Amino acid sequence: MTRLGRGGAEVTSLGLGAAALGNLYTPIGDEQAQAAVRAAWERGIRYFDTAPHYGLGLSERRLGAALREYDRAAYTVSTKVGRRLEPADGTGDDLANGFAVPATHRRVWDFTADGVRRTLETSLERLGLDRVDIVYLHDPDDHAEEAFREGYPALEKLRAEGVVGAIGAGMNQTEMLARFVRDTDVDVVLCAGRYTLLDQSAATELLPEALQRGVSVVIGGAFNSGLLADPARHPTYDYAEAPRQLLDRALRMQAVAERHGTTLRAAALAFCSAHPAVASVLAGARSAAEVHDCADQFATPVPDAFWRELRATGLLPPEALS
Repeated sequence: MTRLGRGGAEVTSLGLGAAALGNLYTPIGDEQAQAAVRAAWERGIRYFDTAPHYGLGLSERRLGAALREYDRAAYTVSTKVGRRLEPADGTGDDLANGFAVPATHRRVWDFTADGVRRTLETSLERLGLDRVDIVYLHDPDDHAEEAFREGYPALEKLRAEGVVGAIGAGMNQTEMLARFVRDTDVDVVLCAGRYTLLDQSAATELLPEALQRGVSVVIGGAFNSGLLADPARHPTYDYAEAPRQLLDRALRMQAVAERHGTTLRAAALAFCSAHPAVASVLAGARSAAEVHDCADQFATPVPDAFWRELRATGLLPPEALS
């Protein structure tokens, strides 16, 4: 377990991202969700990340139910604030937001101090917990002023009160995360999709700043929403159809991996975890089989010759992992 920044939370080097437990894209049953969490536990995963956004609270409810059979002191849970759930008429579904669930609630952007506390309280109810270990401000891209003026100070107070162990922000961009690292006392930032085999934009500013200032980084989206898991079967990048140029690049990387006796999935996870600022890599999985595969790939050494060939052929920058 790695301690996050200066906070009181610890994470395993591989964590389980629980968006799929909220019926991301397609529905799964409660038993399948529970089996995925059990498989993660069997493989030594003790860090679990969720959010109200994931399935309008379904991910939190399923994760909390699955974790009840384990010692609370033995695992770490993170959730997020910034999208407050309000009851809706319940007609239709939530597929426009990516989740195959009934539209029982609607999301309201709210980074006010009151909104942060109310959102966390309802998350605790859904999880069935009296505390969470990490809380992130979730995607405050268009709400920077409110997030820095009210949301972040609210998290600082919650940490000071011992309600949470570590605080931070989780986003799909690097610029504002770097601002959180520079201008606040966050323990950790969750950077999704911006430090991968296909996008190393976090390496320019965010990761060096975090390393210098003692802020931990959790990496999400290691597979860029599917393209780096299996480019032939899942040609999606950042939750949309992958541009042809990126698809071709991923397929070339996959061919190099096969020549060196490894897999693109193993390389994708190894790349994310190798940076010294990175404390944990989140792997999203919707079944026990997917969890076991991620754990297997994460534990698979990737030959140095693979990285040398990627750099030599321009598939990775010359300075990457060198």
